[in-house]
Formats: sequence, C-alpha cells, structure tokens
Amino acid sequence: MDNSTLPFYFKFTMFVNMGHYCFIAFTFCILLYSFIVSANLLMILVILQYRVLHKPMYILIALLSLNSLYGSAGFFPRFLMDLLSEAHLISRPACFFQIYVIYTYACNELTILSIMAYDRYIAVCHPLHYNRKMTFKTVALLSALAWMFPALFLTSLISLSARLPLCGNEIQKVFCANWDLNKLSCVNTVVNNALGFLVTIVIVFLPFSYVLYTYLRIVLVCWKRSTEFKSKVLQSCLPHMVSFVIYSITGFCDIVLSRYNPEEMNPFVTVILSLEFVVIPPVLNPLVYGLKLPDIRKHIVRLLLWYKR
Repeated sequence: MDNSTLPFYFKFTMFVNMGHYCFIAFTFCILLYSFIVSANLLMILVILQYRVLHKPMYILIALLSLNSLYGSAGFFPRFLMDLLSEAHLISRPACFFQIYVIYTYACNELTILSIMAYDRYIAVCHPLHYNRKMTFKTVALLSALAWMFPALFLTSLISLSARLPLCGNEIQKVFCANWDLNKLSCVNTVVNNALGFLVTIVIVFLPFSYVLYTYLRIVLVCWKRSTEFKSKVLQSCLPHMVSFVIYSITGFCDIVLSRYNPEEMNPFVTVILSLEFVVIPPVLNPLVYGLKLPDIRKHIVRLLLWYKR
C-alpha cells in the first residue's frame, strides 16, 4: 500500500512493438474510420429520409448504425493520435472516459441485437399480433432501455475501478480497458471482479441467451412450413444472424484475450484481436443490411442517384 498511487497518466505499451508500421496503420485506419462514418451515416439518412422505412426493423437498424458511430468515435480519434505520437500517454480522466464509451458501445450493440431478435420473433412466430406488439412506442421504450441499463451498470463498475490504488501505469493494450486497470491494482479486487461478473451476466449472457432462444423458436416455426415461407424468413433474418454471429465472435476474442498475458503472444496478433469488436461490426453492419435487405438497398441507390444530379 505504501507504493500505491493514483497516476495521472497511463502509458500504452503495445504501440512500441508496432515500430515503422505505425504510419501504414495510420493510413489504413483513417480510411477505415472514414468508411465507418460514411456508411453508417448513409444508413441512418436513408432510413430517416423515406417513410416506407419507418418500421420497427429499420428503426432498430438505424439505432445499430448510431451505436457504431458512437463506439468508433470513442476509439478511432484517440487511436489515430497515438499511432503518430511517440509518447502514447493518456490522462486518467480520458482513460476512464474511453473505457465508458467503448464498454457502453459493446453492451449497447448486444442489447440492440436482442431487441432486433425479439422483433423478428414476433414477426415470424406471432405475425397477427405484430402491429399491436411492435408499436413505435414499444420500440422507443425498448431502445431507451437498451441504452440506459448498460450505462447504469457500467457507471457503477467503472466508478469502483476509478477508486483503486494502482502500483503501475502501463496498459498492455492500444486502448483503455477496465480489466487491464484492475490488474494494476495494489489491493484486492474481489468486489470489482464480483460486480464485473454480475454485469457480464446481466448485459452479455442474458441477451446472448435470449437471442439464441428466439432463433430456436423461429427455426421450430419454420420447420413444417413451406419453402417459400422459409425463404422469406431467411431473407429478413439473415442480416441479423450475420451481425449477431460476427459480434459474438469478435466479443469472445476480446474476452479471451484479456485473460492472457500479451507478452506471451505475437504483438501484431494481440493488437488485431483486441481491435476486432470495435472495428469489424461498425464496418460490416451497414454492408450486411445495405446489401441484403432489398428495401434499404433500393433506397440507398435512389438517394445516391439523387445526390449525383
């Protein structure tokens, strides 16, 4: 306890291992970030522009794109600065702010995907009750809860971490993460770990389990129906399933990576695996929904042609 401090700056150690590749990475990442912003803004604009897309499913897709903009804004500007910097230092308040933004983005993504799964479940399994159950008021309420609950849980978790006395200031990552800060603690973190486990169950495993349950019910309903019915269900559910699988894989990689010592792994592999969940979903979501859903694809083309005039 005598050597414990509350360091005002933290240092990212993984940038040192990137060497001369930093400039190449900067060029690639700024192009990637530009695409994320452009593609997700286009999705939101198209859905807001055309009334025919003012339906629960499309509103939730717009919310997913909004969350992608939110999460990438909490990561990319800081990451791009660090790629060109020699110090790779981040202030304590900025570090915890980054943790809050990235973690709420990650949790929001899963809660929004859960609401989308509920929407598809009602549409397929209870089509006669869809308009009664999935009203705009219901969608607005569920969307608000999807943002509020992660924010409340994560605020309490991050507040506990902010009070920990630390015996170091080096973070073995390219962005701030709550678990990495806990590992720097000079005291026992049982309470933090217990709360973190509770948050993981409530915000991660419960929504994950619910999505699996809804698709099991959808599969059972489709089992004895016609080929045409199955084709329509697949067309409307496939983009959501792809998004869910992509996010689950990238999120799992980050969770597993946090339990390993980065020094025992190839630094480039470590950086890539740690960036997947903040990069891949924001890039692929607008592509998946924009290309796979005919209504959105048609209106994207119409809007782009209108702007070219």
